[in-house]
Amino acid sequence: MREASTELLVELDAASNVTDLLLEQQAANPAHALYRRKGPNGWMDVTAQKFLQDVSALAKGLIAGGLEPGDTVAVMSATSYEWTLVDFAIWFAGGVTVPIYETSSPSQVEWILHDAGVRRVFAEDRAKVRLVSDVLAGSALLRDRLVNVVRMDFDGEAPDLASLAAAGTGVTDGELERHRSRAGLDDVASLVYTSGTTGNPKGCEITHGNFALVAKNIVAFLPELLLQDQARTLMFLPLAHVLARAVQVVCLTAGATLGHTPGAAQLLEDLATFRPTFLLVVPRIFEKVRATAAHKATVAGKARLFNTASATAIEYSQEEDRRSRGEGSGPGLLCRIRHGIFDRLLYPRLRQAFGGHVGYTVSGASALAPEDAHFFRGAGIPVLEGYGLTETTAPCTANTPSLTRVGSVGIPIPGTTVRVADDGEILVKGIGVFRGYHANQTANAEAFVDGFFRTGDLGELDPQGFLTITGRKKDLLVTAGGKNIAPGPLEERIRAHQLVAHAVVVGDGKPFVSALVTLDPEGLDNWRSEQGLPALAMRDAVKDAQVAAAIQEAVDQANQLVSKAESIRKFTVLDAQFTVESGHLTPSLKLKRSAVVHDYETEIAKLYA
Repeated sequence: MREASTELLVELDAASNVTDLLLEQQAANPAHALYRRKGPNGWMDVTAQKFLQDVSALAKGLIAGGLEPGDTVAVMSATSYEWTLVDFAIWFAGGVTVPIYETSSPSQVEWILHDAGVRRVFAEDRAKVRLVSDVLAGSALLRDRLVNVVRMDFDGEAPDLASLAAAGTGVTDGELERHRSRAGLDDVASLVYTSGTTGNPKGCEITHGNFALVAKNIVAFLPELLLQDQARTLMFLPLAHVLARAVQVVCLTAGATLGHTPGAAQLLEDLATFRPTFLLVVPRIFEKVRATAAHKATVAGKARLFNTASATAIEYSQEEDRRSRGEGSGPGLLCRIRHGIFDRLLYPRLRQAFGGHVGYTVSGASALAPEDAHFFRGAGIPVLEGYGLTETTAPCTANTPSLTRVGSVGIPIPGTTVRVADDGEILVKGIGVFRGYHANQTANAEAFVDGFFRTGDLGELDPQGFLTITGRKKDLLVTAGGKNIAPGPLEERIRAHQLVAHAVVVGDGKPFVSALVTLDPEGLDNWRSEQGLPALAMRDAVKDAQVAAAIQEAVDQANQLVSKAESIRKFTVLDAQFTVESGHLTPSLKLKRSAVVHDYETEIAKLYA
């Protein structure tokens, strides 16, 4: 058993709560732009004073409508400024925010509204209002409950946020303050429901202390990102995800200006106009940016130049990584010369994809391939990979600009202890660990041991306290021959191929290991163009011999990571896409392995026929 911890840097008054963070910002600099909203004429600043006024008005509307401290209020919307506004209004009114993913199915919405005891719902638009209303009308669990549904968009129709705020004009500032200050650090601020890949989702009780202490200590932990002059970032992850919510509170605490974009589809366009100084990114975005850059170079007849620049970036970063470990003196003279040339000629174009001003990126939600991390770091886009779960209010470990090990997820954040048990399971205790699962004592009894939360993930701690994720306990495959196999590294290597969108390694209880592969539509078009081949429909591509040969090459490269007994012997290319809507990805684009295995059991059976 090995253990690592980092001392708490900032403590807070137990009687305070997350709303005090906004009051601090408004008192320090009321004219500072805490947020930027995108309008028809571009980005518009929202000052701390304006945000506090709008939050207070909405909170008074909630109080006028009968909200009592501790009441739960659901929010179902894409990422937006309005989401943030509503979230803080709920907290100012003394309520508990219950996020619902905009992609949630009616049955998921029904369960969350029932389990959390929700009587108020903020819904993004007419379609979301209709979905919630239909759930309420058709549910035996909710039929007798009076639930008020409020639209969040501004199109002149009532009820909306403007009319809600107007309804609260009779609530005094004193009454608002009594509601706002009722909660302390130990009280629940949000019920965040897990993805529920098996059974109903479980509600994680995230406290005011979880959000506030994590925010205060992350700011002190990462001042290079958060306390630089005019620090700003653009949020595209769903705010129903605890990582996005935690980062949002971190930005507020630091005074970093935050903008919102509704998803990855709009991200690259908005990056160009918002120009963030740091950015939270999921691995799939890194993969797409790199693949797009490689394709553009190939089309322009500069594939060899790009490959050399790519290799130089990776070599440069790897040598820097060795130096940080005390294993070398850094990049050699020739590497530095090549790197300097490409840093003037090619790397700026990559940096421009992220808006041109990004000093650091933070990668979370799932594992990032080390080669991608080295590539972007060497190109001047440092990647700080971190690790966390819903139950840890997202970040419990992270790399920092001065303490980075590529391939690891960093050291414990301040106020956190990470322990690796004898069986390899990662256990966590600290400021971000949730209070428990809502109304689920059975799950709580299973979730904790000796005061530590059992993550279910497997990992290793090095002597310097850096954590490396090696797999997930429930994802481990045990072949018929008794061989234990962690699928993650194999899947990452296959997914690195231009043609591949996702790879799922299977073989639990089987005589050998196999894989399911889905094609990336854009990658397919680019690959065939580069090969001088005509375009091919997806339904034909999955049966194409040349595509199969290219995938086989990717599988062969992945097999170099493991022994023969662990290698992938067979694969099949699926005529399908794994998406959030299909139920095979979480809203943070993490693969739902159990859902894939269940839905494609026929295809898996054919691999072993």
